[in-house]
Amino acid sequence: MRNLTLISSWDSPIPRSNITATAFDLDENVIYVSSERNNLDGEVEIDLWKIDQSQGLDKAPSTPELVSNFHTVISSNGPTTAQTLSLRFLAETRQIAAIMRGGDVIMISTELEGSPSDVEGTFETGILAASWNPDESVVAIVTGERKLILLTSTFDIFSEAPLYVEEFGEDTPINVGWGSKQTQFHGSLGKSAAQAAPKIKMGTSPDDDNLPRISWRGDGAYFVVSSLSPEKTPDTPTHRTLRIYDRQGVLQSTSEDVAGLEHTLIWRPSGNLIMSTQRFGFEGGGAGREGRHDVIFFERNGLRHGEFSLKVDQLSVKGKRPDDATDRKWGYRVRELAWNSDSTVLSVWVEGNDGDVVQFWTMGNYHWYLKHEIAAPTSSSSKPGQFTSLSWHPEIALHLILTTTSKMIQRVYSWDSFVSQSSPPNDSGTVAVLDGSSILLTPFRSQNVPPPMSSYQLSVSPDLSLKSPIPAHSTPVYVTFSPENDALGVLWEHGYVEIWSLKTRLLPGPGKIMDPSKLFEEIIHESKDTRWRQVAVRLNGPDSYSVTVLGTGPDSPTDTIALLRVKGSNMDSIHKFQLPSRNCRLLTGSVVDTYQGPDGTIFHYTEEANIALPVARFPEFCIHVHKIVIPPTTPETEEHVLYVGLAKSGKLYASKSDDESRTMSKNTTSFTIASGFVIFTTTLHEVVFAPIALLSKLFEQTDAAAPKEIPPDWPTRKVERGSRIVVAVPSSMSLVLQMPRGNLETINPRPLVMEVVKQDLDAGNYRKAFFACRKHRIDLNVIVDHDPEAFAERIPSFVEQIPEVEHLNLFLALVGRGSHSPEFIAKCCDGFQVELEKRDLVKYVNSILTAHVVKTPPDHEAGLALLLRLRETDPSVVEEAVKYIIFLVDANQLFDTALGMYDFSLVIMIAQHAQKDPREYLPFLRELRALDKYYQRFRIDDHLKRYEKALRNLSLAGPERFEEAVAYVESHQLYESALAIWKGTEQYEDILNSYGDWLYERREFREAASVFVEAKRTTKAMYAHEKSLAWQELFDLAVLDGMPEDDIVAMGYRVAEDLASKKRHAEAGRVLLDYCKDIREAVIALVQGSAFSEARRIISLNGTPELLEDVVHPALLESRVQISEDIGEMQEQIRKQVARLRELRIKKIEEPDAFYGMEDDVALHNVDVMTDVSMPATAFTRYTVAPTSASRSSRRTSRSKRKMERKIGSGRKGTVDEEEYLLKSITKLVEKFAVTKGEVRSLLPHLFQFTDEHREEGSKLQREVGDFEQEIQEALDEIWARPPSAEGDEEPEQIGWAARMAEIEKRKAINPLDKVPKPDLSQTKDWRVKLMVHK
Repeated sequence: MRNLTLISSWDSPIPRSNITATAFDLDENVIYVSSERNNLDGEVEIDLWKIDQSQGLDKAPSTPELVSNFHTVISSNGPTTAQTLSLRFLAETRQIAAIMRGGDVIMISTELEGSPSDVEGTFETGILAASWNPDESVVAIVTGERKLILLTSTFDIFSEAPLYVEEFGEDTPINVGWGSKQTQFHGSLGKSAAQAAPKIKMGTSPDDDNLPRISWRGDGAYFVVSSLSPEKTPDTPTHRTLRIYDRQGVLQSTSEDVAGLEHTLIWRPSGNLIMSTQRFGFEGGGAGREGRHDVIFFERNGLRHGEFSLKVDQLSVKGKRPDDATDRKWGYRVRELAWNSDSTVLSVWVEGNDGDVVQFWTMGNYHWYLKHEIAAPTSSSSKPGQFTSLSWHPEIALHLILTTTSKMIQRVYSWDSFVSQSSPPNDSGTVAVLDGSSILLTPFRSQNVPPPMSSYQLSVSPDLSLKSPIPAHSTPVYVTFSPENDALGVLWEHGYVEIWSLKTRLLPGPGKIMDPSKLFEEIIHESKDTRWRQVAVRLNGPDSYSVTVLGTGPDSPTDTIALLRVKGSNMDSIHKFQLPSRNCRLLTGSVVDTYQGPDGTIFHYTEEANIALPVARFPEFCIHVHKIVIPPTTPETEEHVLYVGLAKSGKLYASKSDDESRTMSKNTTSFTIASGFVIFTTTLHEVVFAPIALLSKLFEQTDAAAPKEIPPDWPTRKVERGSRIVVAVPSSMSLVLQMPRGNLETINPRPLVMEVVKQDLDAGNYRKAFFACRKHRIDLNVIVDHDPEAFAERIPSFVEQIPEVEHLNLFLALVGRGSHSPEFIAKCCDGFQVELEKRDLVKYVNSILTAHVVKTPPDHEAGLALLLRLRETDPSVVEEAVKYIIFLVDANQLFDTALGMYDFSLVIMIAQHAQKDPREYLPFLRELRALDKYYQRFRIDDHLKRYEKALRNLSLAGPERFEEAVAYVESHQLYESALAIWKGTEQYEDILNSYGDWLYERREFREAASVFVEAKRTTKAMYAHEKSLAWQELFDLAVLDGMPEDDIVAMGYRVAEDLASKKRHAEAGRVLLDYCKDIREAVIALVQGSAFSEARRIISLNGTPELLEDVVHPALLESRVQISEDIGEMQEQIRKQVARLRELRIKKIEEPDAFYGMEDDVALHNVDVMTDVSMPATAFTRYTVAPTSASRSSRRTSRSKRKMERKIGSGRKGTVDEEEYLLKSITKLVEKFAVTKGEVRSLLPHLFQFTDEHREEGSKLQREVGDFEQEIQEALDEIWARPPSAEGDEEPEQIGWAARMAEIEKRKAINPLDKVPKPDLSQTKDWRVKLMVHK
């Protein structure tokens, strides 16, 4: 739903010339123009002019410079037509190739001084048509002998063939006759009639110029030739035929015969269509009404493929003139067709008796729109204006070059959407689409009508009685909407202006969607040839408008502004003034007196001030610009004004001053402003919502470049590929997108919906916010989340606005499932409960029940209590209320809750409405009714598994049930509750005894002992102490209890044995010495624990020196041997690991890829390497084909992911983690060696104090440990020796399995020495006996 708008135009007059052709030098940005004139010798002289455009399209082109002149013979094939058939700049040789109709091929060297020309060759019979392929490697020529010749760029012939041949070509179709006329039944006429060829007379259009045409496909692989076939018989007159060739000159296909086919020919650059024109309604023409004129399409195989009709009735140049009425039968003809470089715009050059016009046609949703018309400027004479050539720029898609006899005209266009910019609540979202003299209007707030249809088709046409220096045509150039009301402004290029009141219906309902009426029409009279291109309409007061019109004169260096004051249907005043520069842009909408210069500067300008005041600046010219106001964030700050613009490069800019701008995005395709957001689409097929309030953060950055990623506080949403924004309608919270094929899609993005919902919530309009959330499937919790405290206070207002019970039930159910704390949810539910009971308990009983059951935890008892109240006051409501609460809550749960309230009538009522089987619950209820009160409640609580409450009721049932209570306590482990219940009673000790037994069985011996002591069960307490090895408490309790001496000794041996098994040798020795009086066993226990000093003290204290030789001496030697074995094992380990580290580090340097495992890419962990290409799903199997087993097995589950994480760092040999594993292992070895040195430190003094054998073993041990200490220190120094390197900065921890695995892979190349610190070997000092060192 876009239109073409003119953004730049330049005229380059060449005096005393007759311009016929143009050529482009894309490297130097130069345009060459050829001009022809006949001399007295019967030859034609060609002047070659150069126009430099290297400064860009925002600057005026240079003055035309004559660079070369040459002459050639005049062709006899068309002496009155232009002699230059083709003018092409060849970039490879830096030459211009001029192919002349007379047969000469002339090369002009632009690099040499004077640009000399040279005739490369001559075709004696002349040249009828010539065309270069897009890559300038091949040129196709049709000679006067009707031969097709292909030449290289050096003009070497590599293909020559006659143009007229009988064969179809290499792609001849095969027809088996299925469905054809010959295979059908024809009644009495028989097969002869079916096989007879239809008699259709093929002819040519009277407007045909009888010359061939050549057109190449965009990729240069094929070209098409249109030519007249020779007349065979009087019944078969000449007619046009299309022939398609490949670039080798081999005929591929021939078109089907088309009556009335004309000379025009163009192959769409994208390659899918060949286009020509066809006339209807004359002998030899197409079958149709007279005057019909179509642009028709062919495929590469020569078959027809659609068409569209020219709007002949709207042509303003087809008037018949008496002097040349016989030249054109219909008063006009189509001269040429031309596609722009990206195949989006088809230009149709129409020659009329009243002048020439160029039409722009575009296609959307399989409909062709007439978007724009350019009338040829009139000359100083009375002759109508005519064009002499038309061409599109090869690279800039919407850059058009037109020439007249005396000037070259450059026009640059852009796509623009004519959208209503009215503010809520009057925003209609109306979009205008131009289609010839019709304006297709659709208000998207009320209707979404897909193009090419529309809600209303407004037919407009200029008043031809109002004369203008510029020829009038029917298609407007610009349409605008008033931002204040529903007015539409229409502008034609010759200065005709109309204002319409649309009277759009905004709300649904019967009646017309629009009822337009014309308010004003006038033409801007201008003495010079000014072409107007943009208009803005604003409402000044009741029935009063101001109209601003922007235009440019052909030779004026500045733009012209016309200000019209309209009162009613009359023009009150008109005022004109000049802007500072040419090719400016008028900012429409709510902006006044603001323009954009061609360099991207936004400035205010009024004639009174007579100075351009810059307010913003973009790095480049932006076609679409919006002004936005950022509200102040605090009362102390002021509002900021920003201008946001989208350039042709796809960059979206924001600027707040003439020297400060920022890039918001580099890949934008469209944007708009709505609901506090800058909304734009990107080439990544997503729509981004940039909050206007946060745009000031862009200017806090020092870098003006676009952010690498979209900020996280800018919401995004995926859209269909190639989607563009048409319009955003804030009131309906909708965003209309158009797909590349032309169809529309209306979405309601969450940011737009939430913005309106927030405004409604701030205003207290809960009903509108509620239904907006419900319609757009937004969680109703946002009503509470927006301002929880304010909502809690406004619950009465909420209930007042939304009195419907079902809506309240839905809202309360969702609030209960929200993310708020249980306390806040309970507060809100209580507020609703109080308010609803205050209003009408009976009406809102279901809502009150909902408020009870959605709490966390649910308050089912309160809901059932409400039912009991209603049963007494209003029994008729209870039945429906019971059904509703059963709908909310599981019936069995409600049954249990009612049972827990000990109200059997309520239980029966719930059971009956829940349709429970009476056989399931009535016997149980009868059994309960027969019991006394507390035992009945005990049975109910036990049934409901409320064991603590059941125990309390059982304790109240009488002392005769104490044994049952103890059994119940033991069954459900209710000891703490039982202790609290029976504390201070006679049964307290029995409860303690049972509790102690339970702890003893659970092997919690220490706790059991304490309980048994409290219960005065001494024997059990001693058993528990003995099991827990609490020997101090055990012997203390035994002595106090008066245990016999023999029993104490026996118990001492048992306890000592258990302590020794737990490596508590010192305690075992103490028990044996103190309670068993066994010195020898005590010494044995001490030396087993390496407590040699304590053992020697006990021996000397008790006077038993024989134990030294019997016990201590052998134990010292055994300890020495054990330490030596440990040192040997550690020595073997360190040597193996150091050798392996050396090997790994050599491999790391020589084979880094193999060492780091580059073949294992984490990004491929979840990639299914198996494809299904060999067996694609068909139309019958695509719904039944199961995924492959490889696909199922190759995907990693959570379990396999955790297993893989555990594998990493496990140190498996050959993996990249092995080195780190070895370093950690050596660190643990150093810690183990430190413990060993502590043992050596306690052992050495004793070895040196006994026999020579002990002294010698001590010396050996000291040397072994010292040598190993030195060896391990050298190994550590070697292993942790690192080259000097810069340490990287730490990065934040990654979350998620994929991120963790990626981080692990990233850290593989990190030196493991950076992750494993070097261990400290000097932790245990002074372990040696220094006296032995010096001996």
